[in-house]
Amino acid sequence: MNVDFEYQYQHTSTIAMEGRDKSFILAHCSEVEQDNQVPCFFHGNIINSFVASKCLSTLGKTVRSHFAISPDQRINMRDPIVSVGNGQLHFEAFSSCNSVYARIDVQQTGIDGEFIQSGCTNVDFNDLTIRAFNTVGRTDKLIVGVGANELKVITARTESTEKKVSLPDRWIKGLGNVQVYLAQMELAFKLNKIEALQLFKAIPKTAVKPEYFLFRSGSSYTFSAVAKPNSLKIGGVHRLNLLENLLVHIDSISFYKHEDQQSTAVILDFKDIQMLFLLSDGVYRGFSGESKHIENLLVQLPEEWLLGINNYFKTNEVFQPTLVSIEHDIQLGTMETMQASLSSMGLLGYDLLNNNYFYRKLPFKLSRLKRFNPRLQNAIKLFDGDAVRLLQNDKNGIRAEVKGSADLSYIVVGRGNDLQCTCTWFTNNRTNRGLCKHIMAVKMKLSE
Repeated sequence: MNVDFEYQYQHTSTIAMEGRDKSFILAHCSEVEQDNQVPCFFHGNIINSFVASKCLSTLGKTVRSHFAISPDQRINMRDPIVSVGNGQLHFEAFSSCNSVYARIDVQQTGIDGEFIQSGCTNVDFNDLTIRAFNTVGRTDKLIVGVGANELKVITARTESTEKKVSLPDRWIKGLGNVQVYLAQMELAFKLNKIEALQLFKAIPKTAVKPEYFLFRSGSSYTFSAVAKPNSLKIGGVHRLNLLENLLVHIDSISFYKHEDQQSTAVILDFKDIQMLFLLSDGVYRGFSGESKHIENLLVQLPEEWLLGINNYFKTNEVFQPTLVSIEHDIQLGTMETMQASLSSMGLLGYDLLNNNYFYRKLPFKLSRLKRFNPRLQNAIKLFDGDAVRLLQNDKNGIRAEVKGSADLSYIVVGRGNDLQCTCTWFTNNRTNRGLCKHIMAVKMKLSE
């Protein structure tokens, strides 16, 4: 795994307890220097403190989970990112194996606090912090600070403490993939608390290889090892055990189906708080390698457009492309291309409950986000190196030869956007995980 850079905290996250008030001051950091100069993004009380603490504890558990690697290969914990703005808080993270994405959405109605600065930043989730989330009782008040509005709160406990964390490329690439799946999902089943508790009793506690299928049988829901009409396929179903400790607190739980059943989304609703889990098709299939969005990146947006959009939108603000197109006299087709590119770079998140995008200012430089996809970079090299030769391009279809490495050539054929390739990638994955580099290179040649 390629580790691209290190981010670091000048101080560790700390906890202060005064009676029933439990204050979590989360240390933050960003690759964007101006965000590092912000002492505090948010400080206040999450009203449903008990549920919020349980969700944050589960987020910490998710980050530490490893479903596709052995314990001795376990990756060090990756700290979540927090989006602060528009009266909301979003906490996001992946499991260590990158096959589970989790997000906590705390709505404006569930927050009593001060939004000092909008933005997105990494936060330090150390062992002490995660254990402390589990100590928040039903009558306790959970106070969260993303940064410290009083520097002495941190310096009194962690003088000159510095934590460095290496961040793998795939963590960032995963953020550019998950909302592509989410935007293509529809509700399959919605269960109440009792139905959910009964269903989850049937989930295996240990790892299982076969796929499971969720379906409704009479007035109840159950799992089957065999596909049924209108059933929902779930690979690596044991990953749902991450949700187990939250079920007793939910108002409802919703399962969402992707159009080609390549992933499954689950939303736990606590009224003012929702927690989303997105599961890949299987435990050995991480979201960083999906690249379903990769064709969106074939159109390179001008740098000034990206900078303009990034400066115009605030973190967590609803992104409505049609409205933006009208207000700024941008052609709708151009706006749709821009939305697809922003989504593919991870600058847009997707809200399944409200069916809309929200803007997410990631704590990474735009130049880093633009170059994340080795398959795309390889396609550009093929195109720039004149490796593509069009043999046919007429009403009967497209046929092209692409010269690869080791003097091997591959043939791309098809019509319109329905192209096929003779390479191993296409044979194994078809288009379920995005286009192969040869098809992308041909598309570049066709649009030249």
